[in-house]
Amino acid sequence: AVLALAIVVPFLHAQMNTNEPPRALIGIYQVAPGKHLEFLKWQAGNDAVNKEAGLPATQWYAHTDGASWDYLSIAPVLTDEQQKKVDEISKKKGLPIGFKGSLQFREFISNHTDTFVVGPVSAADLVQAGQ
Repeated sequence: AVLALAIVVPFLHAQMNTNEPPRALIGIYQVAPGKHLEFLKWQAGNDAVNKEAGLPATQWYAHTDGASWDYLSIAPVLTDEQQKKVDEISKKKGLPIGFKGSLQFREFISNHTDTFVVGPVSAADLVQAGQ
């Protein structure tokens, strides 16, 4: 996951107009047996809503070997205004939001984690921040 973050998140940095490093949300998913295609279709629908809202694309990775996760995503952290726009578009499309959306998401998942991160930054930047 850390390697994927180091490779993919640079696109987030270009979207920031401050000196603060960009923030991202890493999602690691273990999909319930037999629910992979449904999960991917559901996520593709969410990606289409995000695109319509003018947000950068979520980066998706499919597991091929090693650890027990199925999919990993790297997405920007949304502002309240961006989330409101996503919710409005979702409502217009008849998609569930809030708790109802969370319940639908859990139909596809056996386990998942969300981790907020900053970056990309260099090791030297982290040293500087720590001093």
